[in-house]
Amino acid sequence: MPQLEHVPHGYHAVAPSNNSKEGLRLQSTSGDFVFTFEALRQGLFRTTFISPKHLLPPHRATLVPQQIIDQESLKSVNSSGTSQSFVVDGVTANADWTSGLPLVSLTLPGHDTPLHSDLPHRSYVADGTGIAHYTRYNNGTLHLGLGEKPAPMDLSNRHFVLSATDSFGYDVYRTDPMYKHIPLLINATPDGCVGIFSTSHARGYYSVGSEMDGMWGRFKVYRQEYGGLEEYLIVGKTLKEVVGIYADLVGYPMLVPRWAFGYLAGGMKYSMLDDPRASDVLMKFAGNLKKHNIPCSGFQMSSGYTVAETEPKTRNVFTWNRHRFPDPKGFIDAFHREGIRLIANVKPYVLESHPEYNKLKAAGAFFTDSLTVASAEARLWSAGGGESGIGGHIDFTSKAGYKWWYEGIRELKRVGIDCIWNDNNEYTIPHDGWQCELTEPTVIQDKDNQYGQAIGFWGRALNTELMGKSSHDASLDIEPNQRPFILTRSATAGTLRYCASSWSGDNVTSWDGMKGANALSLTAGMCLMQCYGHDIGGFEGPQPSPELLTRWCQQGIYSPRFAINCYKTSPDNNTVGDVIEPWMYEETTPLIRDIIKRRYELIPYLYSLSLDSHQTATPPQRWTGWGYEQDPEVWKNKVLTDGETQYWLGDALLIGGVFEAGASSAKMYLPKDPSNPDLQFLDLNNTPQSYYVAGQWVDIPARWTDSIPVLARVGSAVPVGRAEQVLSVGDTSNHANLPLDDYRAVEIFPPKGSSNGKIFNNTWFEDDGVSSPPVRVSTFNLHYSTTDDEVQVKFSETLHPGFKPHWCELDVIVPAGEGRGVRLIGKPLVSVDVDAKGRTRWTGADKRQPGKVE
Repeated sequence: MPQLEHVPHGYHAVAPSNNSKEGLRLQSTSGDFVFTFEALRQGLFRTTFISPKHLLPPHRATLVPQQIIDQESLKSVNSSGTSQSFVVDGVTANADWTSGLPLVSLTLPGHDTPLHSDLPHRSYVADGTGIAHYTRYNNGTLHLGLGEKPAPMDLSNRHFVLSATDSFGYDVYRTDPMYKHIPLLINATPDGCVGIFSTSHARGYYSVGSEMDGMWGRFKVYRQEYGGLEEYLIVGKTLKEVVGIYADLVGYPMLVPRWAFGYLAGGMKYSMLDDPRASDVLMKFAGNLKKHNIPCSGFQMSSGYTVAETEPKTRNVFTWNRHRFPDPKGFIDAFHREGIRLIANVKPYVLESHPEYNKLKAAGAFFTDSLTVASAEARLWSAGGGESGIGGHIDFTSKAGYKWWYEGIRELKRVGIDCIWNDNNEYTIPHDGWQCELTEPTVIQDKDNQYGQAIGFWGRALNTELMGKSSHDASLDIEPNQRPFILTRSATAGTLRYCASSWSGDNVTSWDGMKGANALSLTAGMCLMQCYGHDIGGFEGPQPSPELLTRWCQQGIYSPRFAINCYKTSPDNNTVGDVIEPWMYEETTPLIRDIIKRRYELIPYLYSLSLDSHQTATPPQRWTGWGYEQDPEVWKNKVLTDGETQYWLGDALLIGGVFEAGASSAKMYLPKDPSNPDLQFLDLNNTPQSYYVAGQWVDIPARWTDSIPVLARVGSAVPVGRAEQVLSVGDTSNHANLPLDDYRAVEIFPPKGSSNGKIFNNTWFEDDGVSSPPVRVSTFNLHYSTTDDEVQVKFSETLHPGFKPHWCELDVIVPAGEGRGVRLIGKPLVSVDVDAKGRTRWTGADKRQPGKVE
């Protein structure tokens, strides 16, 4: 990228533009640049930096939210001809242009030093067709975000490309860019956090303290290749506050169907087979699941179902290979009778051998090559690794392309496909000058287009977002009463308004790959990709050893998305590839069966976390310091800030991991909370019971044939269900004769002795698991306390109208070694069984009484 920096000077305040509610507006005397700064609501500020040659495109990652701050609350503390300061909810916002260019700073309540401030003499810079924004770098603090960046979690002192690419077989510690384009950078400190979010879809770069020189010292710089700057500054005391405000801005995580939290199988090989044909092999796979007594909720059907039957055997999206799948609807119905939903892979490009290529080309559904002024052609992935063919990317800004895709998705839904899998949607287009059609009404357009049509300005990632919208809206069109479920490989901030789930793409089988993936999950959650996971066992690379596969499954069940999908290429087989199956090693099959069944037990907990994320934006997987910001150790220890070896799953379970072959224990840190000096953690997988006081590092035994380290926060609770597939309350058909979701228990983790009157309060959420928004959540509250002789449990519920759970009794499960009796709502329970881990299940309560209805 050439460096063509120009720093406009000589700013002076001018009146806001017509019909604008923007606050401060400054005009430069050089280059005709305009800078604005405004407070929109508590914790949210907006800046722009534009000129007639550096415009903001009409379709950005989010609309400008309505200003909801009462002007009286904008208490001015200082105003002069060259500066303006005001206070919003205790945060002092200051804009100063005394030096000739604007400098913005934000200071948290009770502090004298700004948490965020622009770099003097070089803050807002024109750089050729784009801009650069320089800010001070808070050395020694934690930097997080940017969507999906290589491990570790802390982005400090590193440089990143803000773009997306098909990074097949990436190195989780080195490859950049990867699949996501989300320019949100959060600086987290013990005193407070600030996020900077750019709404541009254009390619850019972020140096997070990795650049410095004697003149400028340490700084951060965001460089955007095209267009003007629109940034939101998000301020909060904690990460939870910042992520919540960010969700207010761009949209909250979508509702996910309950079935999607089960085991999701996959493997490219299955749908690529001609002899035996793919449909028969897939039915055999379903039979093997039954044979090995392994539940499975969904299958990721790779694009082999679209491969042409005759040469050239390219992938032709929205077609079916009728040799491999002679009767697509009959096959889908048969899979549904096995209780398995189908997730169909679709790719946003058309090769020239596609039966509708010429029709789409004539209709203007592809981009225009600015050099040839003809329909743009590119070399596109078609067969095995590195193999390709000539074709065109669908231009989703074109009415013809958007509509064709919409109708293709509708047809897949009509035939019975349950989930649309938007794949290969990184839009790695080779030339910034390619022209967008800009005829689709979904693209926000001014009547008088002053913006041009170059994809460099509009941003390749805009098409990723519009593809998500087209898939989402078409799905909702066919099934208006069911929540659309779109899985996407690439994503922007706006894409997440349409796509409910994502994953880390084509990872590699290795111990380090499993370890580094945890850091990606934590970053993804803070950027609102909260139904997120990884291909268990590795997508590319060698087959995992029995130990590695078992460890990865043990790790994977404690994430929102649990999927085993792969494409194991080799020099001898570049088109089909080996697969990972739960029964691939005889010695580990019983272990993996038990792991997957534990996953199904945990679905009520995982699903509750998902419903909570939809309402509050709190990620299910959380950094160790999330909620424990007052513990100095979480900030200063690199193991914790790297985010690779442990994390919270909700607020009850602290998950560790083992990332080395042959290791039989792992060190974990137990965060402390000054407001809860008695905080303890309980080891769930080793007997006898081991309680640990918070605020220390402990070594947890964890043999690979048993479990990874899992600790529970004492006083918490985890709702659990059947260790098998069940029918959600909202499912209207039951072709597979699944049992109802009619069992509910709560695993509790009481202290050793008396709680001395302290009551531990816990809440979980449920709904029908199917319905489209708005959310209809029911709330269940569990409270317990202990004496030396008894655990006393209370339970209450608030049901949403029309929701009636299948379950009508509540069992209580206590840890191994817990010898006290259990009383529920004043009635003593009866211990009925002890499981393989020594946990006792108590039952005997009256039938669940109808709770309060909202």
